Amino acid sequence: MIRYPNGKKYKPVQPTNPQKGKSHSYSNRGKTLEDDLNETNEYYLTRNIAVIHKKPVPIQIVNVNYPSRSAAVITEAYFRTPSTTDFNGVWNGYHIDFEAKETKSKTSFPLQNIHEHQVEHMKTVMKQGGITFLIVGFTSLERYFVVPYDIIEAKWARMKDGGRKSITLAEFDSETLEISLGFMPTLDYLKAMPSLISRNK
Repeated sequence: MIRYPNGKKYKPVQPTNPQKGKSHSYSNRGKTLEDDLNETNEYYLTRNIAVIHKKPVPIQIVNVNYPSRSAAVITEAYFRTPSTTDFNGVWNGYHIDFEAKETKSKTSFPLQNIHEHQVEHMKTVMKQGGITFLIVGFTSLERYFVVPYDIIEAKWARMKDGGRKSITLAEFDSETLEISLGFMPTLDYLKAMPSLISRNK
């Protein structure tokens, strides 16, 4: 069992399994958004395009069960500090910092999937001149979007003011940048960087 610093249990997002008998595209092959991004980052790294990695999560192990001499099972652990964002690195002299989220919904992305300290972290990165954003995958629709920080900030403020607690698919279509799954790289999110740089300026 893994817990956050405040003691709440950590519940990992379960990957969506492809349906049997269905014709599958690049995305519908049992992989998660994180898998696709790790493959993409490996492609960028091996071709000297960018150096971007998944951040390791610092965990404090509390209890370990030893069912046999050759095996150990962690039964309880805590995140040492609240997580910031999933990925960071460098591209063309810019600091890249982003969070990746998936939703099974076909109509909207719940803002409860983002933590307030993550929004604050992204705000700090942007103020320092970094490029920060959210990548959202609608797994049921096989659609993926790069969400600039200013859009996240606006929707977060709307929620705090008592408004809608999600970003609708229509808002993704009109306000964000859609990217498609492909082959080498799997999910070429760096295509969105010129637009994000322009927005920051």
